[in-house]
Amino acid sequence: MARASSVLTARRAVPLWRDVRILRILSQVAFVVLVAVGAGVLYSNMMHGLRSRGLGGSFGFLELEAGFDVGEGIAYDASDSYARAFLVGVVNTLRVTVVGIIVATILGVVMGVARLSTNWLVNKIASVYIELIRNTPLLVQLFVWYFAIILKLPKVKESIALPGSIFISNRGAAFPWPVPTASFGWWLYCLIAATAVAVVLWIVRARGQQRTGRPAFNLLWIGVAFVALAIFGWFVVPEAPLALDKPSLQGWNYQGGLTLTPEFVGMLLGLVVYTGAFIAEVVRAGIQAVSRGQIEAARAVGLTEGQTLRLVIFPQALRVIVPPLTSQYLNLAKNSSLAIAIGFPDLFSVAGTIFNQTGQAVQVIVLIMVSYLCMSLFTSLLMNLYNRRVQLVER
Repeated sequence: MARASSVLTARRAVPLWRDVRILRILSQVAFVVLVAVGAGVLYSNMMHGLRSRGLGGSFGFLELEAGFDVGEGIAYDASDSYARAFLVGVVNTLRVTVVGIIVATILGVVMGVARLSTNWLVNKIASVYIELIRNTPLLVQLFVWYFAIILKLPKVKESIALPGSIFISNRGAAFPWPVPTASFGWWLYCLIAATAVAVVLWIVRARGQQRTGRPAFNLLWIGVAFVALAIFGWFVVPEAPLALDKPSLQGWNYQGGLTLTPEFVGMLLGLVVYTGAFIAEVVRAGIQAVSRGQIEAARAVGLTEGQTLRLVIFPQALRVIVPPLTSQYLNLAKNSSLAIAIGFPDLFSVAGTIFNQTGQAVQVIVLIMVSYLCMSLFTSLLMNLYNRRVQLVER
C-alpha cells in the first residue's frame, strides 16, 4: 500500500513540461498551427498576386455567359453560364466513369479467371491481352481506338447493321432505347412497392440465416420477388409503361433510340480495356491467395468447378481483391481526364475551355481538384462499406 502511494506521488510530481502525454498533445497542436499559418501566408500571397494582375479571387465568373458549345451531354446552350457548362463536363465524366467501372469489372473478372484456366488457348489469350495492355500507355491506346479503329468504320449510309436494330458507323453507335409512356408513373409505384418488399424479405431471411446458420441465398430470393412484382405491375397498368424507341437513319445521322458519339465510344473502350487488364491481375492474385485446401475440400464434397468458384473461392478472395480494386476504380476515374486527347468533352476538357476564356486559373484548378476529389472520396466510401461487409462475412 505504501509502495503504491509512493508511485502515485512520483507520477504526480512529474512537471507538465516533462509529461510525455502533454508533450505529444502540444507537439500536435503546434504542428497544426504551423500548417494553418503556412496555408494562410500562401493564400495571402496568392490573392495579392491575383489582385496585382487584375484577377479576382471569387467564383462570380461562373454566372457569366459561356459563349461556347459542348459536343454532347445534358441540355446546354452556348448562352448558358459557365457553371452550366462545367456541370455538363462533370456529368460526362460521371457517365464514362460509371459505365467504365461496370464493364471493366466484368472484363477483368472474366480475364482474371481465364488466365488461371487449364485450357492452353484460353490461358494464352488472357495472358497476351493482360501483358500487352498493361505495358502500353493509355494515351496511345486511346489514339488507336479512336483514330485507327472508330474513325475508320463505314460511313453512316453504309453502317454495320447488327441484330436488334443496332447500327455502328464512324459516327458512333445507335441502339434501341426504352422511353416512358403515360403509364410509367403507375408502374413506378409498383417498382417502389417491389423494392420495399425486397428489403423486408432481405431482413427476414438475414435474421433467419443468423438463427439457423444455413445459407439463405438472399440475392436470389429478393431478385425473384422484385422481378415478379415488377412483371405483375407491368401487366396491371393500362398500357406498357415503356416503349422501345428504335434508331432510324434521317439525313446524315440516326434519330431515336440511344446514340453514342465516337468520342464517347473511344474513351469508354480505352478505359475499359486498359483498366480491365489491371483488374484481371487483381482478380488472379485474389483467387491464388485462397488456400489450396479449400479448393480440394470443395471438390471432395462434389462441387463442380463453377460452384467451387462461386461458393468457395470468390467469397474468400474478395477480402484480397476489394482493396486494390478500389485503387483501379479511382485510376479509371482520374484517367478519364485524357479524354481531351480525342475531343470528348469531359470535366477536364470543359474546364480547360473555361480557363482559356476567363483566365481564372486558380479558381478553375480548384474546381477541377474538388470535383475529382469528391468523385474519388465517394467511390472510396462505397468500396470501403462493401469491404467491411465482406470482412464481416469472412469472419
